Amino acid sequence: TIAAASTTQRIINLMLTVRTLAVSLLAGSASTAAFQSSPWVADPTAATTCLHIPRPQQQHHVLRMSEFNNQQQQDEWGALEQFLSQYYPAFVNLVKSNEGMWKAMRESDEYGWTIFAPNNAAFEALGEKKLSQLSDPRNLETNEKIGMYHAIGEVVTAEALFASGGIITVGGEVPVGRSVSGGFFGIGGTEDGGVTINGARVVQSIPIGTGIVHEVDALISPSVLWRYMDQLRIPGSN
Repeated sequence: TIAAASTTQRIINLMLTVRTLAVSLLAGSASTAAFQSSPWVADPTAATTCLHIPRPQQQHHVLRMSEFNNQQQQDEWGALEQFLSQYYPAFVNLVKSNEGMWKAMRESDEYGWTIFAPNNAAFEALGEKKLSQLSDPRNLETNEKIGMYHAIGEVVTAEALFASGGIITVGGEVPVGRSVSGGFFGIGGTEDGGVTINGARVVQSIPIGTGIVHEVDALISPSVLWRYMDQLRIPGSN
């Protein structure tokens, strides 16, 4: 009888122990779930009590990258404007209000851009009459068309120019050739490794951000456009 009672007591003690462990496990799981779901809870792993604040790190990272890309684009256009204003002021006067040209450039962020910037000597060589026509309000449409021939909505390097026979600008197509040195009135000369755009020689090429500026020694727009100067509009245009 004593042995049976002892066995029964052991079974009761064992059942109580199992019950206690089960309650402890359930309480621990509930505590963990509450910690994970609550946005403002005490961090039990900290040496002292503090608030644990879950933060969407990936979302904040995306926002920062978006802001950086926008700032980078703004900085690039700002750097281009400053560069052109400093070294090619006459060209800036021609294209600064050319909305069609700048719109095409800005919409080509994925592919970059190219500008053919005639140097100041190129504008001086035009003479007083043509310079006056470029600033005449009556010639706004023609001047905008001239400016559009000096931009491309993608990057065209000096090497690509050298290998091409022509390019498509915002204004239209212009021929590309090889520059020649020596000879007599263009006859008997030899190629010197340079490039011409509709007869204008590329003097140097300057990369800026995602684009490139080619300095040229003359305007590259078709000379036929000068026929439409001092008129209110180009015949046949919209």
